[in-house]
Amino acid sequence: MRKVKKKIITLLLLFLISVLVFLIATAIRIWRYGKVDEKQKSDVAIVLGAGTDNGEPSPVFRERINHGIWLYENGYADYLIFTGGLGNGEVLSDSYVAKEYAAAKGVPKEVIFIEEESTTTEENLFQAKRIMESNSLNTAIIVSDPLHMMRSMLISKDLGIESVSSPTPTTMYKSVKTKLPFLFREEFFYVTYIFFG
Repeated sequence: MRKVKKKIITLLLLFLISVLVFLIATAIRIWRYGKVDEKQKSDVAIVLGAGTDNGEPSPVFRERINHGIWLYENGYADYLIFTGGLGNGEVLSDSYVAKEYAAAKGVPKEVIFIEEESTTTEENLFQAKRIMESNSLNTAIIVSDPLHMMRSMLISKDLGIESVSSPTPTTMYKSVKTKLPFLFREEFFYVTYIFFG
């Protein structure tokens, strides 16, 4: 009986160690992936939503939008897709606010598409794919914060979007204090997506 109990404890320890190693390795992969910029000439840049406040992009969303604008202005993307529906208490969708912001920066409205239904990364990309299909757009650059890129790209590939990553270089997550909570959050959602879809 004592041998059986000892064996069970050993197996549990091995399992816990394996889980810990997996989580550490995944966190390192997410961190490293966020440093990779694959931008190349594409039909469209898909900018993932990140909230608004009283009709203004949140600081995080603003930097994603700015990077999307930069990709358009520098010839990497012919069109922009801004994603994001209505946040809690907001009367304007994330994507509409992003479109107005980009237009005020000089981007022609005719090259901007928006979708106003999504509230999650999966929905952002699903709705963006529908826009691409409706407008014969075949290739995309996915724009988000560095630590959000690995999960976003996995979802993008699973949806069949021919895409490359381009994290915003001006992310608002700059300090360890802000990066670590975001990293742990992303790891949770990444692992959950892998196992449960």
